[in-house]
Amino acid sequence: MPRLVLGSTSPYRSALLERLRTPFTAAAPGVDEDRAKASGAAPREVVEQLAREKALAVQQHHHDAVVIGSDQGAVLDAELLDKPGTEQNAGAQLRALRGRAHELVTAVAIAHPAGLVTFTDVTTLWMRELSDDEIDRYVQSDQPLQCAGSYRIESLGITLFDRIESGDHTAIVGLPLARLARELRALGFLLP
Repeated sequence: MPRLVLGSTSPYRSALLERLRTPFTAAAPGVDEDRAKASGAAPREVVEQLAREKALAVQQHHHDAVVIGSDQGAVLDAELLDKPGTEQNAGAQLRALRGRAHELVTAVAIAHPAGLVTFTDVTTLWMRELSDDEIDRYVQSDQPLQCAGSYRIESLGITLFDRIESGDHTAIVGLPLARLARELRALGFLLP
């Protein structure tokens, strides 16, 4: 089997990839995300570009490996929401999202010695109408400061939503495993 490298230091993506029970290592891609976000490109294009850049950056140091790069962004009104970084910013994002639908775009790029495979998953989420107090309690409790959209869906964040439409629920956490497994099988990995 080829050697597998996850081009990410995200504990969420590592935990997801571990579910495939295929040995892998993780490496930081060292990609300037702010540059891509400031390019003026559409949100989906930015997310897809970052996934490609991450896979290709790590592949430079692991030429013979299969490298997975991924990026994710929450999109509201054609605007890419950054990771909030602070409780104040998280609260502001959740206030903008409450009572509305938004998209969570998850892009994956798989760099391998013979080329590059890319795909994108788009999930639509309908956030329920939340009071300011509910938002403040949620942010304080779940601390979603490094999460696209200011929620941790794999934790208490699930309570913020009325409805979620997704082709692969693992994409919401950061890595769409159903499609990823199919692509890895095509590249020679022994998965069920």
